[in-house]
Amino acid sequence: MIYHGNRFTLRPGISEADKETALESLRNQGRVIPSVTSFVVGPDFGGEYQYGAVFVLEDLAGYEEYMNHPAHLATDRIGLPLVEKFMSFDITDDPDPEVGARIAEIHQRRYEAMPDIAGLVADLDEYTGSVAPGKHGN
Repeated sequence: MIYHGNRFTLRPGISEADKETALESLRNQGRVIPSVTSFVVGPDFGGEYQYGAVFVLEDLAGYEEYMNHPAHLATDRIGLPLVEKFMSFDITDDPDPEVGARIAEIHQRRYEAMPDIAGLVADLDEYTGSVAPGKHGN
């Protein structure tokens, strides 16, 4: 299993309508992407971020489907321009010692195939986590 998570804080001055559109787009990913087995989207308590989302995926094939699905790409295009601070993370029970490198490869292929998405991620004020173009992941 892979638990793919995002934590984020919106830029100051984002309208309530734009915020709700972005959060609903995240929820839609959980409803329509076949490889998502479970998900949660909502306020992030106890940290330095406003909101978070976690999507549960069976394996790397499902992870790749999730990352490249039109619903996920739509959320990137709607939501990333609203985000000031972003963090992504992956937790897995996969015993393969190369799973982290394979996750990074999925991200790199996605950025190479979709330069507009790569640009949106690179333009974030603050990004930590999974490999991002022009940034160093953790």
